[in-house]
Amino acid sequence: MRQLIQCIAENDHYEVRHLLKMLRQIQAHYHYIPEAAIDQLSGLLKIHRTQITSVIEFYSFFHLSPRGQYELLISDSITDHMLGKQSLLEYMTIKLNVAVGAVRQDGLVSLDNTSCTGMCDQGPAGLVNGHALTRLDKKGIDQITALINQQKPLEEWPPELFQVDDNIYKSGLLLNQQIDQGAGIRLVLQRGAKETLQEIDKSGLRGRGGAGFKTATKWKFCSEEHQMERYVVCNADEGEPGTFKDRVLLNSYSDQVFEGMTVCAAIIGAQKGFLYLRGEYLHLYDKLENILVQRRQNGLLGNNILNAGLSFDIEICLGAGAYICGEESALIESLEGKAGIPRNRPPYPVTQGYLGKPTVVNNVETFMAAAGITINGCDWFADIGTEKSKGTKILSISGDCPRPGIYEYPFGVTVKDILTDCGATDVLGIQVGGPSGTFISNEEFDRKLAFEDLATGGSFIIFNTSRNILDMVSNFTHFFAHESCGFCTPCRVGTSLLKKQVDKIVEGHGSAGDIVALEELCQLVKNYSHCGLGQTAANPILTTLQRYPDLYHSHLKEISFEPGFDLDGALETARRMANRDDAGAHLAQTESEHE
Repeated sequence: MRQLIQCIAENDHYEVRHLLKMLRQIQAHYHYIPEAAIDQLSGLLKIHRTQITSVIEFYSFFHLSPRGQYELLISDSITDHMLGKQSLLEYMTIKLNVAVGAVRQDGLVSLDNTSCTGMCDQGPAGLVNGHALTRLDKKGIDQITALINQQKPLEEWPPELFQVDDNIYKSGLLLNQQIDQGAGIRLVLQRGAKETLQEIDKSGLRGRGGAGFKTATKWKFCSEEHQMERYVVCNADEGEPGTFKDRVLLNSYSDQVFEGMTVCAAIIGAQKGFLYLRGEYLHLYDKLENILVQRRQNGLLGNNILNAGLSFDIEICLGAGAYICGEESALIESLEGKAGIPRNRPPYPVTQGYLGKPTVVNNVETFMAAAGITINGCDWFADIGTEKSKGTKILSISGDCPRPGIYEYPFGVTVKDILTDCGATDVLGIQVGGPSGTFISNEEFDRKLAFEDLATGGSFIIFNTSRNILDMVSNFTHFFAHESCGFCTPCRVGTSLLKKQVDKIVEGHGSAGDIVALEELCQLVKNYSHCGLGQTAANPILTTLQRYPDLYHSHLKEISFEPGFDLDGALETARRMANRDDAGAHLAQTESEHE
C-alpha cells in the first residue's frame, strides 16, 4: 500500500487539487479508502487527515468501509422505476444473495441504490465498479451473477452489457453539423478575438445549462479582469435526473466541444481549461483523453497552437457522485480537491473562480454552439428561434414514450409538437427541466420551449395517465434530501422534512393540516436555502400541488367520530379555551378526549 500511495501522489505532483483523482485511484484498487492510506496521503500532501476524510464522506462514490470486489449500484431515478427497477432490484438480491446496502459475506459483491446515472433513455440502468450498465433485465442479471461468481474481470464481460447508445431521433442546427478540427480556432486567429466575441454576442447565444445567462457577456466580463491568469471550465456534470444530452454530445461531438472551449480561451486569454466529467460517465473518459491527445498532436492544444502564439490545454477531471457539483461554484471547489459546497456569491466565478482567478464556466452544449457560431457566423444561429431565445435547444426525452432519446428543436416549438415527434400518447403531464424544473399538465401543451415561457436545461420526462404523479414527487423529494450538501440548515433539515411530510401524505397518514404545513415548509426551503439545490427542491411539490390539489387531498386519512359526537361544539369549546390562561391544558384534554 505504501508504495502504491507514494506512486499515486508522486504522479499528481503532490498537489492537493488532484485529491479527487488520487482518491478515485485508491478506491478503484481497494474498493474503499483504508485508514492507512488516508494517514499516508495526509503526510505526503501536507494536509490534515480530517480534510481528506471530509472529502471522502462528501462524495457518494468514496467509502471508508470495504465494498465488494464488484460494486453494483442501481439507478433510483423515477424513469428507472417506471421501467420496473424495483422488481429487478429484488431479483438481484435473490440471485446475488446480498441485501441492498450490504456486502456479501464472501466480500465478492455489494449492492446498493444510486442517484440517476444519466441513462434515462435506456434503463433500468446501473453501474459496476463505475462502468455503465444499460437495459437491465432478468436475463442480464443472470448473466452478471454468473460472471461475478466466476470472478471474471470486467474486461472479459460481454460488451453488450455496457452498450450505451446515443439515440438521436431529431437533429437540427447543431447536431447536423460536424466541423473540421481546428476550423474555429483558425477563424478566431484570422478574425480576431474581439471580433469573434462580437459574433457570439450578435448571435444571442445564452447558456444552455438552464440559467440562460448571455454567453458573450460572461466571456467579456472575464476577459476584462485585470489578472492575467484565467481559466475555462466545461461543466459536464449533468446530474439532473432525466438529463443525458451532454453524454451524447461528448460521445459523438466532443471535438466541437473542445473547439468551443479553445475559442473561449483565445477570447478571454486563458491557458488552462478543465472538462469536469460526472463520475457516472467513466465510460467516456478514455475516449475523451484520446481525442485530447489527437488534438495536441495536430497542434490544436498545448503551446503555440497553429504556430500563432496561442497556448491552451485541457484537463479532464472526474467527479465522484455529487449532484451539487453541477452548481458552478461547487464544481470549482471540487476541481480544487475539496468537498463540493457552493460558495457565497458574489464574487462570481468570472472575477474569482478556480484558485481565485477569473473563470468562465459553461456547459457542454454552450461550448458546442459557440464553436458553430464562430465558424458559421452570428446570423446562422440568430435567424432561428424567438426574439428572446435564439438558436436551437437539445432535449433529453424519456419516460412514457416509444422513442426516448435526443431531439433538437428551434426555440419556440410547442410541447404538443415535441410529444408528436417522440410518439407520446395519453399524456398526463411532463416534468420539464428535471426535478428542479417545472411540472406541466396536459392542459398546457400549447406552451412553447423558450426562455420567456418554458425554460429548461434540456430534460423532458413524460408521464402517461396510468402514473401516479405523487410517486414522482416522492422520488424527487427523496433525491433532493439525499443530494443536499448539508451546508445550510434550511436545505439540510428542510429537504429531509419535505421527504418525511410527502411520505406521510402519500402513505395515507396525512391530514389537511399536513398539506398546509407542507406548503409552508416548501416556501421556507425555497426562500432561505444557500444555493440552487435548496431553492428548487420544493418545485416538484409546488408545481404539482398547484395543478393537482385534489390528488393530494385524496390521499388524506379519513377521520371518523363516534355517533352523536358534536364536532362543531368541540371546536367552539377549543376556541373559547384558547383565550384562557390554562388554554394549553384544556386543549390537550380536548385533543385527548376527541382525537
